[in-house]
Amino acid sequence: MIRKMTVEDIPVVYDIESVTFNPGWTISHFEYELLDNPYAHLYVIEINNEIVGYVGFWVLFDQAQITTIAVKEKYRGNYFGDKLLLFAMDNIKSCMCESITLEVRKSNITAQKLYEKHGFIKLGERKNYYGNEDAVLMGIGI
Repeated sequence: MIRKMTVEDIPVVYDIESVTFNPGWTISHFEYELLDNPYAHLYVIEINNEIVGYVGFWVLFDQAQITTIAVKEKYRGNYFGDKLLLFAMDNIKSCMCESITLEVRKSNITAQKLYEKHGFIKLGERKNYYGNEDAVLMGIGI
């Protein structure tokens, strides 16, 4: 089941974030996105009441940005990333957006393949986007 993220979910989401990304979002970042950013949309996916992943995106007029997506390590390879991405894309489409962009670590080939599978193309690179690692900018028209 995919549902809106709540403040109560942040500790579990942060645990997934801190294992998945280095550096990743802080607890304060998640709080800001949930409570103060009017453009942010955050969701979690649960199995048997356990949060196994999450996705976040911004909708800004006719464009959207997927800001974060992660799945708990022991659940990877079970299509939860696909489900979260497709859920985000469907929600973004319903907001009448024309395009979606995202950044992904240049070394994260698995994620790049997931995005390409769903129609994203490489648009360029952002040097040192993740501190000492470049990001691949990807996008799709919808």
